[in-house]
Parts: sequence; C-alpha cells; structure tokens
Amino acid sequence: MKSLIRTLVPKSFLRSYHFGWALAGAIWYGFPARKITVIGVTGTDGKSTTTEMIVRVLKEQGLKVCSTSSVWFQMGDDKKKNTMKLSMPGRAFLQKFLRQAVRHGCTHAVLEVSSEGILQNRHRFLNFHTAVITNLSPEHIERHGGFENYKRTKAILFQCAKQVHVVNTDDEHAAYFRGFEAQKKWGYGMKASKAQFALSSGKQEDQNLKAENVQEERKGMRFEIEGQKFEVPLLGIFNVYNALAACCVGMAHGISLATCAKALGKMNGMPGRMDVVMENPFVVIVDYAVTPKAMENLYGAVKRLFAPRQLIAVFGACGGGRDRWKRPILGEIAARYADKIILTNEDPYNEDPQRILEEIQVGIAKRNVLADAAEQVLDRRTAIRKALEYAREGDVVVISGKGSEDAIAMTGGKKIPWNEGEVIREEFGKLRR
Repeated sequence: MKSLIRTLVPKSFLRSYHFGWALAGAIWYGFPARKITVIGVTGTDGKSTTTEMIVRVLKEQGLKVCSTSSVWFQMGDDKKKNTMKLSMPGRAFLQKFLRQAVRHGCTHAVLEVSSEGILQNRHRFLNFHTAVITNLSPEHIERHGGFENYKRTKAILFQCAKQVHVVNTDDEHAAYFRGFEAQKKWGYGMKASKAQFALSSGKQEDQNLKAENVQEERKGMRFEIEGQKFEVPLLGIFNVYNALAACCVGMAHGISLATCAKALGKMNGMPGRMDVVMENPFVVIVDYAVTPKAMENLYGAVKRLFAPRQLIAVFGACGGGRDRWKRPILGEIAARYADKIILTNEDPYNEDPQRILEEIQVGIAKRNVLADAAEQVLDRRTAIRKALEYAREGDVVVISGKGSEDAIAMTGGKKIPWNEGEVIREEFGKLRR
C-alpha cells in the first residue's frame, strides 16, 4: 500500500503532508527541542550501537539522557524495546517523546536519524545541536533514486546542526560531510593523525581522535586514544569506530576521555548486534547486518576472532521491493566467507519470498559454490534448526538480518512474532532430547 501511494501521489504533496505532521507536532507539544540538547546520529551501519555508546558516555558524566534508536527508546533509566520497525518514528512521535523527556528532567537527547525519516521531514523542528555520521555505503538506492541522492539526504542532518559535527575520517565520503559549516568539527579514525586532519580540514582548531594499539579479542576490543586505555566488551573492529564517535561527542560536550573509557568499559553488549547467544558445543551469533558492508564486516570479524572450522551462514533479504540491487551482492559475500549457506525469509512483506532467495542465489552462483553448500529454506525457524543440525564443535553459525527485531513482516501487514535468540535456544533444546 505504501509503495502504491508513493507511486500515485505527487512527491510535492507527500513532502507537504509529512512537513505538516512535523510542524503540527512541534506546535502541539510546545517545541520541546528548544529546551534540550539534541544529538543526531546517522550513517549506513552502526547507528544504534553508536547512539547507545553516546548515551552511556553522557550518563557517566551525570547527565540525564533520553534516546531513540532501532533497538530502544530510553528515558533516563527507563528503557523500552522499539517494536515499531522504525528507527525514526513519524506522526509527531519524536516531538511527543522530547516533551516527555523535558518533563522528565532530561537535558540531552540522542536520536538515531534515518534517511527515510529525513525524506519524510521527521527531522524538522528537532533543533539538532550535534550531528554524527558513522559511515556511508550504498543502501536504499531505489528509494532515493541513486546513491548521490542518498548521500545528500544524509547530509541534511549536517545542514541542520550548526554547533558540532562528528565525522569518520577513514570513510571515503568524509570530505563531503566535513564540508558543512559548524562551530566545532571533530573527526575520528585509525589512520589520519591530528596534524594530518587539521591540515586537510584547513583549520587548526578542528579536532581529531585516533585509535591506536588496537587489539581485537574474543572478549572485546582494546585500544588507546591519546594515551587513555580503553577496554570495550563488544566484538569487532567496527565497534572501535563506534566508540571513537561516542568519545568525540563526549569531548565536544566537555566530557573527559577517562570518563568516556569508564562508560564504554561498562557496555554489556547490544541485542542482535554481533550477539553471541551460544558458545557450546559450537558458537552461534545473531546480528542485524542487512547491508553488504555490514555483512562483510560481520563475517570478517567472525573469521578473525573465532577461526571457525566451518562458518555456517543463515540469512535472507528484505522484501517489498526494497534494495533488490543488493541481493546478489549479499549472496556473493556469503559465498566468499561461508562454508555452508542457508537462505531463508527475513521480511518478505508483499513480495514473493521465493523470488527474493533466487535473487540472492544469483550472487552465490557467481562464486561457483558447490550445489550442496547452499540451500533455500523459506521457514526461518526450520532454517535455523538445519544450521544447528549441521554444526559441530569448532563451527560458528551466523544468523543475520533480524537481530533483535520482534516480528517477521509478511504480506497484507501480517507480522509473525519473533525472537531470534529464543528460537535458537528452543531448536537447540529439541536437538538435545
């Protein structure tokens, strides 16, 4: 239905419609963003984890914080799971949320900002103080009409935030985002030094944080920033980048690196993000990875950290006509890393689920994978059970695409209740009987 509306209704009308909702919400709830410091986090991958890291840093400083992400809605110490399948809800949700936050005594809000949310004017009247970008790679290409349009949409957050900009300087699109004006600019990465960053930005006052002596371990990441030691109990090099972004925000808001290190050292994992749900007799990992870059980072981390005897990959791709271009690419990446592949449902919506899997299979075929190394099992629970049956000691089963989501979206708006971790434990329990 949404796709049909977008096709039939003029874009100018849709933009006005969504702008109207944003304006009405701001007026109705008294422009709450004027009374709180709002930090927006955008990018292709890592937004939810970075949002949570920033929240932890601010709270460690003693500040009262609220946040919205695809994982949680938080208000001070109260945390509620996001079951909306929207990282940036509309219909005045954010204005209402911020008014509640102000009344709750929150001084800072950390909001995950999606390109879809910006397209629908959900960023309007949020008075962003700080803009953060994690990274940028192709995603939502059909929706935006090309990668350049997607990039420009992400940049709108940086046009809105005038005080602080935080950019991943190791990302190939860093120069574009650093080109927008702000009172303070912070960069982060593992490559450029502070002097190189200042030289490339043209401003000595611009700041840059660099992670050094990085050690990737099965219990987490160890690294140093300007001599301050960090031990972050999250897996994967990509989480060093997320931590760097959080430190930049913290320091831009007057928080020391020592406080940042203390806060991030208390991280106890992110649901559905490089989430090890089983360790014996083999390892099972759940992850949200839905983009080619995220999948490559995920499988690469698994190979480095666990050196599996066999990597068994279970995944699918989102339906509803979303990002069909990436389906064969996902298949090709999986074929490059995995020893066994099981394709299954993710969120087919109103699209033929079998066609989705066939389009992924095209990419697998490019790698000349043996016929018995890749199979299609539409029912996700059955696919997980098969993966667990195949696994032996020393293997790693990686189940991606759903993460911590609580439903599988089917045709006609139907949703099947879902909890990836619970399904894994239930099916493994059945095998042991």
